[in-house]
Amino acid sequence: MRSPKLFAAIAASFLAVTPISASAEIVGKVGVDWTGNDILVDAVPDPEVSGITCHVTYFDRSVIDRLRKGNWFEDPSNNSIACRQTGPIEIGDINLSQSGEEVFRAGLSLIWKKLVVTRIYDKKNDTLVYLIHSRQLTDGSAKMAISTIPLFGQQVTWKNGKPK
Repeated sequence: MRSPKLFAAIAASFLAVTPISASAEIVGKVGVDWTGNDILVDAVPDPEVSGITCHVTYFDRSVIDRLRKGNWFEDPSNNSIACRQTGPIEIGDINLSQSGEEVFRAGLSLIWKKLVVTRIYDKKNDTLVYLIHSRQLTDGSAKMAISTIPLFGQQVTWKNGKPK
């Protein structure tokens, strides 16, 4: 007979790979096959830019898929993003450098792989750019997507004054 502690540890490890964030809310779950694999849709509000919400999709592997294919502790890097204005835009203290700043991060594996959303301000075009990608310790990932929010012509409030 198998140990209940072993079963609990394995179950906990499966739960640990599901992306969870205090600021994200699952708003959709679409089953894609009979084994229980799902595509999840999260609503992620930008913590420093009120009035902007990004919808992020990612793949959530089922226990059956993990048992069949191995690679138990990792979900695929396939993801997508769409960001839109969902209220009056008020921009707080954001990083204005070309590297931008991380807005959201969730685990796609037990330890090494993270799903990351980075916000970049394109000053010349007065646009917020949201980049989604996977961060992996060994190989990185070339799978990425972007979404943009043009600020030109919008009623935008900058808490610290508009950058020059």
